[in-house]
Amino acid sequence: MNSKLTALFILIFSCISNVSISQINSDTILFFNGKTLITTVTNITKPTKIQEGTISHTKKRNTDKIKIISSDDVFSIKRSTGEKMIYFYDTAFGNEFTVEEMRLYMLGHLDASQLKNGYLAFTVNMILSVGVGATGTFLAPVIPFMVAGLFGLPKVKVKNKYVSNPDYLKHDPYLMGYEHEGKRKRKLKSLLGGGIGLIAGLIAADILKKNGNELLK
Repeated sequence: MNSKLTALFILIFSCISNVSISQINSDTILFFNGKTLITTVTNITKPTKIQEGTISHTKKRNTDKIKIISSDDVFSIKRSTGEKMIYFYDTAFGNEFTVEEMRLYMLGHLDASQLKNGYLAFTVNMILSVGVGATGTFLAPVIPFMVAGLFGLPKVKVKNKYVSNPDYLKHDPYLMGYEHEGKRKRKLKSLLGGGIGLIAGLIAADILKKNGNELLK
């Protein structure tokens, strides 16, 4: 009997806790990169031509700690009463897309974040950076960035299995968002490979120098 009462008490307490948390964190901030933050928005300041807008919200579950973020990073805020748009179309502010176009751009960005690309860029940059780093030349640190930049030039092939809705492919903003994120991921992978290769190359250069076998004298 006691075990049943205990289980019932735990269930009731859990339900009350979940309701309390949902009441405290009742807003969802949607960022341009597709990420979301569940919190409670306390204040929204509109941007001007000389000052960026801000969004104040409670930090995690502590309602006494307020955190401020730039509205430039936020697309909208979803509340119990509906979606409040933060992004707005205004070329004077550099916002070239309409609200719906920006939504498509974000969807392309989000779909492309699932891509498993960049492994060739990683490998090539790593090998080149190892070779240049092993020479000990002062120009070695430039190579990973240069190669990563070059790998950001080719177009990104759209992979249908990562496209959440085939109809999106008819819209340029979606394709632009997909392309931007695909290139970003490729460049980051390349830069990671280059960094690893550079460190390995510089270690090799140091060992060669100590043994009197420098590749460049």
